[in-house]
Amino acid sequence: MVIPVNPPPLDRTSPPQTTDAGPCPASALPEGVRARVLRVVYEDQRAAAELVPRLTARQASGVDPLPVEPAELAPRLLHALRRENRALPDDTRLLLLLAAADQYPVATHAFLRAVTAARIDTRPLDAAETAGVAHASAGGVFFRDAWTRIAAYETASPADRRAAHQLLARVLGGKGETARRSWHRGAAALGPSARLAAELRVAADRARAEGRPVLARALAERSAQLCPDPVAQARLLARAAADAWRSGEPDRARHLAARTDNAALNGVLALRAGNASEAFDALLTAAVRQERSADAAELLALATEAAVYTGDLRRCREAHVLARWLDLPASGVLAGLAAAVEGRYEDARVLLRGAAGRSGPGGDPVLLIHSGMAALMLGDHTRAATATLRAAASARARGLLATAAQAMEFRAYADFWTGRTRAAEAAVHEALSQAHATGQDNGACHLQAALAMFAAVTGDEEACRERAAAVRSYALAHGLGLPAALAQWALAFLDLTNGRFPAAAARLRALAGFGPGHGHRAIRHLATPHYVEAAVRTGDTRVARAAHADYHRWATAVRSTDDLALSARCRALLAPGAEAVPHYRAALDLHARGTRDFERARTELLFAGALRRLRHRTEARDRLHSALEAFESFGAPHCAAQARAELRALGTPSIPNSAADPAAVLTAQQHMVARMAADGATNREIADRLNLSPRTIDHHLRGVFSRLGIRSRIELVRLLGESS
Repeated sequence: MVIPVNPPPLDRTSPPQTTDAGPCPASALPEGVRARVLRVVYEDQRAAAELVPRLTARQASGVDPLPVEPAELAPRLLHALRRENRALPDDTRLLLLLAAADQYPVATHAFLRAVTAARIDTRPLDAAETAGVAHASAGGVFFRDAWTRIAAYETASPADRRAAHQLLARVLGGKGETARRSWHRGAAALGPSARLAAELRVAADRARAEGRPVLARALAERSAQLCPDPVAQARLLARAAADAWRSGEPDRARHLAARTDNAALNGVLALRAGNASEAFDALLTAAVRQERSADAAELLALATEAAVYTGDLRRCREAHVLARWLDLPASGVLAGLAAAVEGRYEDARVLLRGAAGRSGPGGDPVLLIHSGMAALMLGDHTRAATATLRAAASARARGLLATAAQAMEFRAYADFWTGRTRAAEAAVHEALSQAHATGQDNGACHLQAALAMFAAVTGDEEACRERAAAVRSYALAHGLGLPAALAQWALAFLDLTNGRFPAAAARLRALAGFGPGHGHRAIRHLATPHYVEAAVRTGDTRVARAAHADYHRWATAVRSTDDLALSARCRALLAPGAEAVPHYRAALDLHARGTRDFERARTELLFAGALRRLRHRTEARDRLHSALEAFESFGAPHCAAQARAELRALGTPSIPNSAADPAAVLTAQQHMVARMAADGATNREIADRLNLSPRTIDHHLRGVFSRLGIRSRIELVRLLGESS
């Protein structure tokens, strides 16, 4: 979404404020900052247009948090709306104040009860409806927009606000309304009060336990404002910051965190938007301070995630040693990864399988994410998909928007490895938007790496290189070894499918590093089979054989059908002549019981090439047709081109079906661009929506026109209209 650079005229009496760094145009904002700007201004373009030129250079680059208080976000807009509110009759304004206090910043749904209890005449609301400010219905008062509601509240005097909160607190006495009643009691307080602060703290704890982080944040923050004890106040601020982060308010979380020195909180914020190595150290330090408590176990679990993001799984061993020293039960993922790092693959399988089994519906979303991670390590993609989908659903049900986006990071792997590239790409784009809006820059980098991987499989070379470059730039600055390695794999796969075998082998050799304590297990799973293929093509198989031996030992230990199939394919590639045939057949038998259909098609392609060289032409032809059909269904044109080349070598050229559905001819990214172009979007608008450059969009459209055999957007509109 594009934020307009020039704000509409509002109030000329209040001059625009500028920063020392000068105004920052919206087009220069990184996608993550742009998404957060829209979030903090309630998706209001007027407020966004006013805020963007006021940002400092550090805020515009994402280093410093954005403002969060209304008066800081859009003072001119708020000033104009306050003036509009003051023009209304006094009794209308008091009703609007009561409605606004009932909705902002905590929704309590008590307005109708309040006016009934106080016997307030609601007919003056007609004036608000006539002015277009708000309208009343059987469900209560509905404001024109969020900023009008804020203006209705902030225009009132402090005494009137306190009276409104006191009335609302008086009518909130039903079951489950204790926390909201406490909120209004706290909002009506004149100054610090230890008693009210304690009441709000208890209410915040209850709201947090019930999965209402937005309410918990508001209660904890107000409790801190009323708390006279500086030490207790710091603890409350830390809790409020954690609640703000969980509910998808990253900038408020960072503002609150800056007012307290809490190692655990700093570790969590660094894990999601800072340096992953520093996050690991901070989380371990916090775990030691917590000693033998449930909080310490949770911090160690987060440290495990930090180790996964860094790509240095040897750190899992450090965390596991600390867990034993603190006499804490280490999570199955932590213990399993520590065992894998030490080369104890059988132990790793038992521990990871135990963690993967905890994937029932409605569970703790963090535990479900860890369950999905364990399943991915075991090659159980079906269970990984189930666990991560349940994690996202559970997180949304609990209001944990940040956790929901994180779950989709790991869901992308399951979709990728099972060949569901089109559906996965759409899901990753949605998750990327959520990650940007909730301030999860590290998660956004991880998702960008997934998009680079999808682009590699679908043959979109320019998009793959652009995504990979962005990932590498961010990842290296933030200690994120995992997304950096995924981007490297994407580039290597491009080289492999385009016949650039020495380049592919060079990239993959580092990723497929073998031996206990070396490299990221998940990346080695991804890289080793392709490294063996590239190494065989270049004739340098010495290191590849050693990498395959370790890969096979892991596949055998964890008993993953898919990994065993790929190991058999590696053995076939490394075998001379006819000796490869039984290994290929064994690989395909295993693929038939697995879930990685895309790799099954690649095995068929490689097997067909071996059969052709052995002059088994009929079987080679059948294998190639099967592989070609699979590649076309996956939207993998480079691999399909390899299958066609093999068919031509057999004297059986394959002609693409030009009359096919465009969705079957185009890559997922090309189809998305084509749809937007057919809907009338310009190249610049498409680029902004997909976070790509206009040059890349132009490249996509040229590819679309070429694949569909058309020359203009008019023909594109007609063709897509016929296929819908």
